[in-house]
Order: sequence, then C-alpha cells, then structure tokens
Amino acid sequence: MKRKIISINEEKCDGCGDCVPECHEGALQIIDGKARLVSDLFCDGLGACLGHCPTGALTIEEREAEPYDERKVMDYIVKGGKNVIKAHLEHLRDHEEFEYATIALEYLIEKGIPNPLTENETQAPQQKFSGCPGSQSISFDAEEPAEDESGKRPSQLTQWPIQLHLISPNAQYYRNSDLLLAADCCGFAAPDLHRDYMKGKSIAIACPKLDSNTEIYLEKITTMINESNLKSITVLIMQVPCCSGLAQMAQQAVMDAERQIPVNAVVLGINGEILKEVPLA
Repeated sequence: MKRKIISINEEKCDGCGDCVPECHEGALQIIDGKARLVSDLFCDGLGACLGHCPTGALTIEEREAEPYDERKVMDYIVKGGKNVIKAHLEHLRDHEEFEYATIALEYLIEKGIPNPLTENETQAPQQKFSGCPGSQSISFDAEEPAEDESGKRPSQLTQWPIQLHLISPNAQYYRNSDLLLAADCCGFAAPDLHRDYMKGKSIAIACPKLDSNTEIYLEKITTMINESNLKSITVLIMQVPCCSGLAQMAQQAVMDAERQIPVNAVVLGINGEILKEVPLA
C-alpha cells in the first residue's frame, strides 16, 4: 500500500542517535553508524522524530510500504516497560491517532498490562473493562442549573430525518447549507447543543462504531458536497477513540468530492466541554 513513511538521507546522517528515543514505535535504530528504518510496519509516518535530527537527514515521503501494524508495535513496546508504553500512548494521543490508540489499549487489556496513563487515578477505567475505551462506565456530577434559567428554549432542528442512514443527500434542506455532522452521543453530552451547534445548520447524525453499512455514509456525504453544494461541515464528536471515525469519514468525503469545502472537528469531553477544535480540510 502507498502511505507516508520516514526517509533517511544517509549522506546527511551522522549517526548521533537523537532520533531513536523519539520514535516511540521502535522503527529506528543506529546500525553501522547510521540511522536505519528497521521495519516499514513499525513506522506510523507521523514524523515525531523529524525535529530531533540535527542534520536534517530525516524527511517524510509517500511510497509503497508495508502497512503499519499497531499490535506488532505493541509487542515491541511492552518490552520497554511502563515509561515506554506511556510515551507511545501519549504519542498516539497527541497526534490524534485514536484508532491506533484503541488497538493499543485493547492490547494492554488482553495482556493484563496496566495502562500507565490512568494507573495513578482513583478510577482507572481502561483497566476495569474489556472492549472499546469508548464503552467504559464513568459517572460524574452534573452541574446545577443557574437559578435564573427559565423558559422553554426553542428548538433549532429544522429537518427530519436526521440519522445518516435515513436522510436523502439531495434533500432540499441540505442545499447550500452548513452541515453539522454529529456523533449520536453528543446530543446527550452537550447541554446547549441546539444553541451552540445546530443553529443555522442542517444536521446528520451517526455512530461510526455501532452503525452498520457505514460505507454508504461516505457516499452520502460526498453527494451532499457535490450535488447539494454544502458550504462547510462541522464534525461534532466525543473524546472517545471510536468517534474519530466520523471525522475521518468527513475528511475522506472532501478528498473524494469534486469540490473542496472547509471541514472542522469539535471534540467534546464527557462533561460537554470543548477539548479541541481542529480544522480537517
């Protein structure tokens, strides 16, 4: 498959080894006085090592390469102990590689290895459940409503249906609109969903983990861009790793579409707070 991967200019490399500890997947080693990519499947192509090369010998290129394999990487990572595991998980988190993070956490659960990111917390949910990190049971206190909060808030929903399997991408309400593409759970996490996110937008909702036949979702979003002339897409997702699939779907739709539009992702915490806003296209 063709993907982004590290390229090493041997003439520039002086073998200092500064890049090796920055590659949390173990893809780089110093062999015969030069940095070497020991396996394509270990390199995730994110380039965490680039800024640590004093000679500029490392670059990212796109070429045919063996697919990255998170489970094989974890086989290597766990041999380094808790701190190496922690560094790898932080690396995936910081680069928003939620799909790989899910695989890594599931690997730790299967092997009975503590998650170093949560072991000092009073609750360590990833160690107490099996399956997707987004399925963990968490309870928290809801905020008391303000004393002056009164009256019925008007709904900002201007269409039906809203579930992505049920909607028609050519429906009139999508024409020349700004689309809110929201993960199902966001409606329960965001206390002001209508006011803050839905106002003035068309909407479609989906769950990238539990919904079946999600291939049709990509087709529908692409059709909305091409034929309904969408102006922009805001992807509203939760912080759990499985939600990232919806953002990836929107990105791919724009790449496949005949016209380019802005796509922005808003990541919500389980308390409804905005953790991150990221432009995707």
